[in-house]
Amino acid sequence: MELQRLLVPPEGSFFLFGARGTGKSTWLRRHYGDATYLDLLDEKLFHSLLVDPGLLAGRLEALPPGSRVVIDEIQRLPSLLNEAHRFIESRRLTFALSGSSARKLRAAGTNLLAGRAIRKALYPLVPEEMGNAFDLERVLTHGSLALVWDRGGDREVLEAYLQTYLREEIQAEALVRNLPGFARFLPVAALLHGQVLNAAGLARDAGVSRSTVLGYLDILEDTLLAFRLPAYEGKLRVKERRHPKLYWIDPGLARAARRRFGALVDEERGALFEGWLAMVLQAYRAYRHLFEDWNYWAPTQSAALEVDFLLWRDDACVAIEAKASTRYRPEFAGGPETFAASYGGKQRPKTIVVYLGSHRLQTPGGTQVLPLRDFLDLVERDRLFT
Repeated sequence: MELQRLLVPPEGSFFLFGARGTGKSTWLRRHYGDATYLDLLDEKLFHSLLVDPGLLAGRLEALPPGSRVVIDEIQRLPSLLNEAHRFIESRRLTFALSGSSARKLRAAGTNLLAGRAIRKALYPLVPEEMGNAFDLERVLTHGSLALVWDRGGDREVLEAYLQTYLREEIQAEALVRNLPGFARFLPVAALLHGQVLNAAGLARDAGVSRSTVLGYLDILEDTLLAFRLPAYEGKLRVKERRHPKLYWIDPGLARAARRRFGALVDEERGALFEGWLAMVLQAYRAYRHLFEDWNYWAPTQSAALEVDFLLWRDDACVAIEAKASTRYRPEFAGGPETFAASYGGKQRPKTIVVYLGSHRLQTPGGTQVLPLRDFLDLVERDRLFT
C-alpha cells in the first residue's frame, strides 16, 4: 500500500533530511520521477564523482535551464554542493538534496548553497499518513519508520537497521574514533528515552568520558536518530530543572537499541508513548508549522507537577501532559494547571491531558482531558491553539 506523506514538495531548491528508513528516496522518486537522479549510494557513481567531482558539471551542462536535479545522500560528497550552487546561479537549475545527516556537511565547512535552498525534514509515519492501518500498540512496539513498517517491523529488520547505522553512518563516515564505545553508548542512551539528560551518569554507565558522551549525543542528534527538548526557563516562582530531555525519533529503534523486541511491558509503555507523541508533534511542526518553539517544564520539588510539552505560537502557549493510561486520574492535570497558574504571560496557557481512555472530560481547573484520537484530530486540523 502506497502511503500519502504529509510533506509538500517545495518549488525551489531544498535539502531533505531524515533518519535512514524514513522514506526519503521513495518520496523523491514519487514527486520528481522525471528529474535527473543521482544516487550516491550507487558505489560506481560515488567513486567516479569522488575521483573527479567535475564530472557532475558535464552532466548538468547538458540539462535545459530550469531542470530539476535530485542528489540522494549528499553528505557522502559535500563538495558537490559547490557545483549545485554554481548551476543554480548560471542555469536556474533546482536541486533536491537528501541526506541522513547534516554533520559531515557542517564539519567540512561546506557551502550550504548560501541560503538558496530551504531545509525540509521527513519523519517516521504519523497516524494521518497511516490511515486505517494505524495501530498504536504496533507503533510503540516496532516503531513507524517507513522501512520497518513496510517490512512488518520484525526483529531482523530492526537489528539490521542498527547494524547498518553503525557501519554506514558511524564507521564509514568516521564520525567517532571509538566505535565500540559508541556501540556501548547506544543502549544506555535508549534507557534515557523520554528522560532528563544527566551527562555524567550517562558517561559512567557507558564507560566513556563526559566530554565523549556530549559528542556522542551530538552525533545521535545530527544523524537524526534522536532530538533534545530544552527545559523551560521562564523564571516562575519555583526552581526548575535546566537539563534537556532526550527523545529517540522512533520507539522501535529505542527498544531495539536495548535488545527489546517482544511485547511491551508496563514499565516501558509510558516513556514510549510520550516519546512517540513528541515525534508526532515535531513532525507537524515541520510539515504544517503547528508551533514555533517548544519546551518541557519540571519543577524540582515535585515530579508529579511536570509538563511534558509546552508548545508556543505567537503569544499563545499550550501545556500538554501525555499519559499512557486508559483511566484518567485527577493528578494528571496537576502539572499543566500548576504551570498555567504560575505563568505570567498575556494569555493563560491552554492545558491538555492526552490519555488512552475513551471519554473526553474537563477538569474544574479548565484542563481538557482528551482521548488520543481526539487530540490527534486537533493536531491534524491545526486547532490546538484555538
